Amino acid sequence: MPDTEIIPAPTDAPKPDAGGSGAPLRVAILSYRADPKVGGQGVYVDYLSSALAAGGAKVDVIAGPPFPELADGIRLIKLPSLDLYAKPHHGHYALRPKHLLSPTDTYEYFGHLSGKFVEPYCFGQRVYAYLKKHRDAYDVILDNQTLASGILRIQNDLKIPLVNMLHHPITRDRQLALDAATNWKQRWLVKRWYGFLGMQSRVAPQLEFVTCPSESTKRDIISAFGMTPERISPIPLGVDQSAFRPRDHVERAPRRLISTASSDTPLKGLHILLQSYHQLLETYPDLELVVIGKLREGLAKRTMEDLGLVDRVVFKSNLSRDALAEEFCAATIAVTPSLYEGFGLPAAEAMSCGTPVIVTDGGALPEVAGSAGLVVPKEDPVALAKAIADLIEDPDRRQKVADACLQRAKAQFDWRKVAPRYVELFKQAMVAKC
Repeated sequence: MPDTEIIPAPTDAPKPDAGGSGAPLRVAILSYRADPKVGGQGVYVDYLSSALAAGGAKVDVIAGPPFPELADGIRLIKLPSLDLYAKPHHGHYALRPKHLLSPTDTYEYFGHLSGKFVEPYCFGQRVYAYLKKHRDAYDVILDNQTLASGILRIQNDLKIPLVNMLHHPITRDRQLALDAATNWKQRWLVKRWYGFLGMQSRVAPQLEFVTCPSESTKRDIISAFGMTPERISPIPLGVDQSAFRPRDHVERAPRRLISTASSDTPLKGLHILLQSYHQLLETYPDLELVVIGKLREGLAKRTMEDLGLVDRVVFKSNLSRDALAEEFCAATIAVTPSLYEGFGLPAAEAMSCGTPVIVTDGGALPEVAGSAGLVVPKEDPVALAKAIADLIEDPDRRQKVADACLQRAKAQFDWRKVAPRYVELFKQAMVAKC
């Protein structure tokens, strides 16, 4: 494995303001994948690190590949892996003799070759080794859902104050994938891929400080991992409202739906939205559908092909934050059709842009929408199509929903209000280790 690479903060970056309380809080955020372009966990790291730094903390992000680009003043510490998914043939020919000198590299290669998702475990081993050498560099650590044995050793052996973020139990993802499997081979592959859940199920109940983005997720964590409720402190996610905001210069399309799908898995429910869209085209032949994400092999692509929608749906990816906000501002309605979400950040982003949202009752989505957005039953394309049609047909109601969504977003999803709650939890973890 290549040596650890540290990218220093820019020399002209402003020094964190400790607000007269002494040295700034030194925080390390751990994430085995932290690039915002590959999913919501990377977006979370970007948002949280920026918000903590803006509040005066000194923040390092310790991450595995693909690596993020961080805001000025935040240091990125790269923990390289074999990065096998980024290599041709998923890295099947990437093994070199030097890798056999590292037990972690060897496990990563052969575990990957056998169909297991081993990134959490391997990142946990690497970040433990790094922090063992740099124990005194940080006041507190936040782990972004690695839930690996190495993370537990940071808590128990290194005695560093540790807070763990659980976006939602991955047990839900596994069950939905198993339900969608059509034969024994697919079910075996699903179980093999999600083999890391055994480790996470052992680690989670031993963690002392856990946060999650919603009350719904807290209930699911307790059910899935048997965790003590008192150890879990829900804190909602925030949105960068300097970027996600109404933009008067952007004209809303008269009939355009927008949705976000970072992956083509049954969990995201894109196949349900496609069925609804197909129904709606009979009445609204000019209705557009824009999906933020890449079209991949999977259930959604097969649904598009079966319904003849390949040429009707537009996929957009690799957008900047401002470009994504403009897409939300240009849409008539934002739809989150997920079967389950631990929070539902795209819905909160759309609400912050003053776009009316429709979500399902999957997981925490009703908590995000509150009484502002519309909530429909998950896995019900007819109900979803009706909710969309109702807003299309009634501009006055659509505007009322949009206004309510914007007001809720301003009140609930502003990082300036959310970040201090993290700092308070960090302090609790620090006091417990004293």
